Amino acid sequence: MVVKKPRIVIVGAGIAGLTAANKLYKSLVVKGGFELYVIEGGNRIGGRINTSEFGGDRIEMGATWIHGIGGSPVYKIAQESSSMESDEPWECMDGFLDDPITIAENGYVLSPSLVDSVSNVFKNLMDFAQGKRKSFGVGIGKGNGSVGSFLRKGLEYYWEMESRKEKEEVNGNWNRKLLEEAIFAMQENTQRTYTSANDLYNLDYKAESEYVMCPGEEITIAKGYSRVIESLASILPCGVIQLGKKVCKIEWQHESEVVTQQNGHDDTRPVKLHFLDGTTLSADHVIVTVSLGVLKAGIRDSDDKGMLKFYPPLPDHKIEAISRLGYGVVNKLFMQLSPDFSDFHQFPFLQLVFHQSDSGVKNPKIPWWIRRTASVSPIYKNSRVLSSWFAGEEALKLETLSDQVILDEVSTTLSTFLSSSPDSHEPQCNGNVIKNSSKLNLVKVLKTKWGSDPLFLGSYSYVAVGSSICDMDTLAEPLTKSGSHPLQILFAGEATHRTHYSTTHGAYFSGIREANRLLAHYQCMD
Repeated sequence: MVVKKPRIVIVGAGIAGLTAANKLYKSLVVKGGFELYVIEGGNRIGGRINTSEFGGDRIEMGATWIHGIGGSPVYKIAQESSSMESDEPWECMDGFLDDPITIAENGYVLSPSLVDSVSNVFKNLMDFAQGKRKSFGVGIGKGNGSVGSFLRKGLEYYWEMESRKEKEEVNGNWNRKLLEEAIFAMQENTQRTYTSANDLYNLDYKAESEYVMCPGEEITIAKGYSRVIESLASILPCGVIQLGKKVCKIEWQHESEVVTQQNGHDDTRPVKLHFLDGTTLSADHVIVTVSLGVLKAGIRDSDDKGMLKFYPPLPDHKIEAISRLGYGVVNKLFMQLSPDFSDFHQFPFLQLVFHQSDSGVKNPKIPWWIRRTASVSPIYKNSRVLSSWFAGEEALKLETLSDQVILDEVSTTLSTFLSSSPDSHEPQCNGNVIKNSSKLNLVKVLKTKWGSDPLFLGSYSYVAVGSSICDMDTLAEPLTKSGSHPLQILFAGEATHRTHYSTTHGAYFSGIREANRLLAHYQCMD
């Protein structure tokens, strides 16, 4: 009787999958006796990490930041692969975003003191929600439901303490309270891109204090985030990673079914992967690293043969956890300034403040999908490439628009912001933000499409109202923990990490966790 080598198959060549593969290869495969495959449905490795080029500049289509260099495995890999320095400029390389100019709709440039006062209220509220601040005010208390409701309660408390007068006119169709609300909304929209929640009223308040931030500076990677992926994959021999192999069904078997198969077939591996191209691959262990969005789509009642299905279906408690957790869409829009725009080197980091009411004072030239973005800025100082972030419904709308529509509507919107009213007065300042702003012209755009990409169906996870951190623990639990064929299906990915979800380092840690689970099973822990 020929004894077959245990076969481990990893579904997904993102950072979670490649981290697990890297660990397993170094600890198991090189010592002999094991087979390892990384199966990727797309035509590239990296998953939601994708460094690209636009307008002659290096850009990040997906993950952009190392969120805290203290103890970050991503930072360590970037250092070891000599990726932190580059002769070419890169996105957010120079701290340029620390010095914004904030403009209200129709061109009113706001004084930093006004913006800072409201922004500090927002920051203090978030610090309190995240457990970084012990108190905010006796009128606030702790939130019992959503982050959105807590924030709005905090804003009302601020107005009460400041005895805000609603009719205190500032300029034109703005009064001070409307302006402060709009600045606060700008900060909320930034928070939406941080969390991927379409609406902060759907973001669970309690989970904010359970999320763990890595200490230290937040930075971007000079030679691109994809260098981290390339480093992880570099030790894997040719043939381990297989591209263009999308899994549509995973059969995993209970103990009785395995015995039946042993009596009638040569292949006794308990798991079988079915691919969209009609081929199959059997395995002893499968680490599933697909996005939460793909898992959500797979458990819906759908006849779409392209969606990932499990047979038998996942246990009810795991399906319920997948259903409850939040998973949103964040897209980036890159725009190139025309070569005729001679003052591109003066283009500032713009924070955009939009009217919140529907009272008819909104500028009709500004489309709804732009109204909840918080900023537009060069990707670094003196770059002709501008970028802006969109979340939720606006991000999904962006995916459907033609490049020409985006060029026209963004150019029009920016023109309304960059031409200040001649009668502006404090707390605004006079004059155009940059010279020749009326000649502003965008010539090319590039947008991400994470929401409609069938391999991701969104960007990253969050704890929604009605779910909890425990749902992420449930998602991380392997299937078949015991028996003669244990650990048939394991789960990794950012949505399976209870304290670092939504991040690349959270995905990394989850890959290490599942690799270690298998190493412990085979008693090969380092």
